[in-house]
Amino acid sequence: MKPLTEQEIRTAFVNCTKGEAKRLSVPRDLADRPWEDLDFLGWRDPQAPDRAYLVLPTGERTVAVQLRSSDAGSWQTRRSMCSICVTVHTGGVSLLVAPKSGKAGQQGNSVGAYMCSDLACSLYVRRKKDAGTGGRLRESLTLEQQIERTVTNLAAFIAKVTA
Repeated sequence: MKPLTEQEIRTAFVNCTKGEAKRLSVPRDLADRPWEDLDFLGWRDPQAPDRAYLVLPTGERTVAVQLRSSDAGSWQTRRSMCSICVTVHTGGVSLLVAPKSGKAGQQGNSVGAYMCSDLACSLYVRRKKDAGTGGRLRESLTLEQQIERTVTNLAAFIAKVTA
């Protein structure tokens, strides 16, 4: 992924107002991110832990979505699998919900998916970050195929947000 600027990130949001995009917390360490190992940029808002953000470069443009997570519950101590990168975590997967873009979002419609709580799917797939014992299942897919699956799964989620 090519490095993104704060302005590029803010203008890419599709499911919030321009004012909300202007006020949200963009990571201060953009220059220090491992861009060469990222397929998308994801982060949690340090000022509002129930908020998260994803930025995915697509062929024609970069798309960003805001997400919300549910309150922590006892279900988070069970082993769960991320629907984006297929990594298994004990307590490290959250249901993240994105308001749909446009009129559907204004009417309260949303889309959800179980994702790595820290949004580090790209690093788990590349084994740059350890998910613990049994976190990455043995697969017959090559690393490139696993990366492609991760990007395809995230693109499908974003397509539901923008539909």
